[in-house]
Amino acid sequence: MSSDQFGGFDMNALLQQAQAMQAQMMQAQEQLAETEVQGTVADGLVTVTVNGTGEMTQVKIRSGSFDPEDTEDLEDLIVAAYRDARAKADALASETIGPLAAGLGGLDGLGGGDSGGGPGPLGF
Repeated sequence: MSSDQFGGFDMNALLQQAQAMQAQMMQAQEQLAETEVQGTVADGLVTVTVNGTGEMTQVKIRSGSFDPEDTEDLEDLIVAAYRDARAKADALASETIGPLAAGLGGLDGLGGGDSGGGPGPLGF
């Protein structure tokens, strides 16, 4: 058995595969940070923009739609619009990163995936 193989596995090939997947994951995370998603409530009365990682970047309130003396409803609508935007950002992140994370579980017994047993030896 060569020093590059362990139990029938080519460790160099596995390491290269893990490094390639890590690079893809980092690229996907960068892409998410640059993507913007909007959440709206009350037919566009309040619109909140978040990036793909859920960070709020903008709030828009339709001009003349609220009494400045009564802000309680406005506060609730901002929270609701943020939750809508955050749910969309979470769905986008799941679509973008989910397949990559599932791929990490396919590294032939190196942990991860949906095993529920916590991270494997490579930290996945």
